[in-house]
Amino acid sequence: MSNPFEDAGAEYYALINEQDQYSLWPVAIEVPAGWTVAHGPADRQACVDHIEVNWTDMRPAR
Repeated sequence: MSNPFEDAGAEYYALINEQDQYSLWPVAIEVPAGWTVAHGPADRQACVDHIEVNWTDMRPAR
């Protein structure tokens, strides 16, 4: 079984949580509680690009 987080051919979301932290998430897996879709569905690179542009401070917001 391949890693669903590294499938270049899959669609992904860029998720964000209450602490303004981001996560790359496969569309095929249910979005976990506490996270919302910030971008996508889109290809993996588009979501990674979105995260890199928008998540400039890795520290939790609170």
